[in-house]
Amino acid sequence: MDTAVTYENWKQISDTFSFEDKLKGASRVLEWAYKNYKDDKIVYASSFGAEAIVLIDLIQQIKPDAHIVFLDTGLHFPETYEVIEKMEAKFPKLRIERKEPALTLDQQAAEYGSALWKRDPNQCCHIRKVIPLREAISPKQAWITGLRREQSPTRANTEFINKDEKFQNVKICPLIHWTWDEVWSYIREKNLPYNTLHDHGYPSIGCFPCTQAVSENGDSRAGRWSGSGKTECGLHTN
Repeated sequence: MDTAVTYENWKQISDTFSFEDKLKGASRVLEWAYKNYKDDKIVYASSFGAEAIVLIDLIQQIKPDAHIVFLDTGLHFPETYEVIEKMEAKFPKLRIERKEPALTLDQQAAEYGSALWKRDPNQCCHIRKVIPLREAISPKQAWITGLRREQSPTRANTEFINKDEKFQNVKICPLIHWTWDEVWSYIREKNLPYNTLHDHGYPSIGCFPCTQAVSENGDSRAGRWSGSGKTECGLHTN
């Protein structure tokens, strides 16, 4: 496993990674990724949710100055910005980039009307998330994300290494075998900062107009775009 897999020379190698260890293969996948992709060819696109906190801690052990991009839509909860600041203070060598959309919220309202997220959440996500992520990762060969198989049916078949047709590169998902309880066990064991909204019924945290608390036993994605039939922002759908 000493050759970087790219979109152009794609081959599926996920089965070559063992996940019969405490971290369920996560560190092995990350070690391979940072060994095989040049520094300017790989980025972690982070939401700074619970999974992200685990990944950032694992990444900084391997690549202390790793490039991390946060899609700053301008609509995040104050608690999300607070945890970013805490992680910046804890791991000052990390290069955390806040990637903003081309349109400010005022410009978006002028062009598309106010509260676009209510009338057309797909378009809003496209403007404020999909396009900025495409801009951030288009120069890269690979990007890392915190998808887990148990999060939702749409993520159940995610592999460690995935051919990303949407962005035409390689999507690396080190946490696919982790459970929600294991994510939190790691955070508590390491005493890591985390978004305090998780303590108030928010397992998945996005923009504040489109994120609600869920019941204790609810689907982890149930609080996102509630009542709209939408379950993904578009970053992980082709």
